[in-house]
Amino acid sequence: MIVRASGVTIAGAMALGALSLGGCATKEYVRDQVAPVATQVQSHEDRLAGLDQATREALSRAEAAGKLAEGKFLYSMVLSDDSLKFPSDKATLTPEVQARLDTFVDKLKAENRNVYVEVQGHTDATGSKEGNYRLGEQRAETVRRYLNQHGVALNRIGTISYGPDQPIAPNNTRDGRATNRRVVLIVLA
Repeated sequence: MIVRASGVTIAGAMALGALSLGGCATKEYVRDQVAPVATQVQSHEDRLAGLDQATREALSRAEAAGKLAEGKFLYSMVLSDDSLKFPSDKATLTPEVQARLDTFVDKLKAENRNVYVEVQGHTDATGSKEGNYRLGEQRAETVRRYLNQHGVALNRIGTISYGPDQPIAPNNTRDGRATNRRVVLIVLA
């Protein structure tokens, strides 16, 4: 019996030793494998916190710019009455549009104010959305170049394309689509 008890004791001691060695290996594995992952997670969290701060700062700047722009609107001119509508898928200026733009430039020069002109390009809803954004930008850019060639400084003119996003007439009729193909000039102080 004594022999048996010592055999059981030895087997128990061996099992206990194996378990303790296995526990140490697991701690080392965790330390070696999980620590770098934890460092990466912390790095990503730090970067997200920085992005969140940048987002808050950008929002703050945008709100401040919005407050500055309030009350600065002077007037607008829409180039879209019957004789001034852009042909479908075109960004060319008709002689009628050029005459209206000449009057607009004369008004800007006569007022002799340091104003900013936002040229907004709009399209109808036919075609792809991406193509309409490009076409709206081309229309706005055509007007911007014309204004610059007639004496309005480029740093006083900005362009933006709204494409088909801001229709003023239904796009399900020919007349409605023609009305939506337009350029709007916004004058800000």
